[in-house]
Amino acid sequence: MPVPVLAYSHVRLTVTDIVRSRAFYEAVFGFPVVYEAPPANADQATKDQFSFLFGGVIYGFAGGILGLRPVAATGDRFNEDRVGLDHLSFAVVSLTELTAAEALLNDLGIAHSGVKDLGTSHVLEFRDPDNIALEFIARR
Repeated sequence: MPVPVLAYSHVRLTVTDIVRSRAFYEAVFGFPVVYEAPPANADQATKDQFSFLFGGVIYGFAGGILGLRPVAATGDRFNEDRVGLDHLSFAVVSLTELTAAEALLNDLGIAHSGVKDLGTSHVLEFRDPDNIALEFIARR
C-alpha cells in the first residue's frame, strides 16, 4: 500500500556561500527565519544544539520550510542534468502576483525567462547564485 503523504514538509538546498545565498533568498522571497546557525563566538553547547544547520539557515512559509546548507565547494554549480533536483517551483496566487514577481526580479537585477503562458498556468523561471533552477507558477 502506498504511503498516504499529506504534503511536502521541507526542502534544503546545498549552497556554496551562505552570505550570498541568504541575501538572494531574503530579497526574492522574504521568508521569515525559523532557525539559523549561531554566531562563531557562541558557546559550544549552542553550536552543538544547532549543528543540524551545518552553518546555514531555515526559513518558514505557508507552503513549508526551505533551508540553505552551505557545504558545497566554492565554485561548484548546480546542474539539473545530473541525478537529483531538476528545479524548485513556488506557487503564487495569480498572474498579477507573477507579474509583480517579474518586476521584483528586474529591480534586483536577476535574470529570468519572463512570464510564459503554458496554457494551464503561467511560469517565471530564474536561478539562484549557485545556478539552482527556480520558478514561480500561477495556475489558472
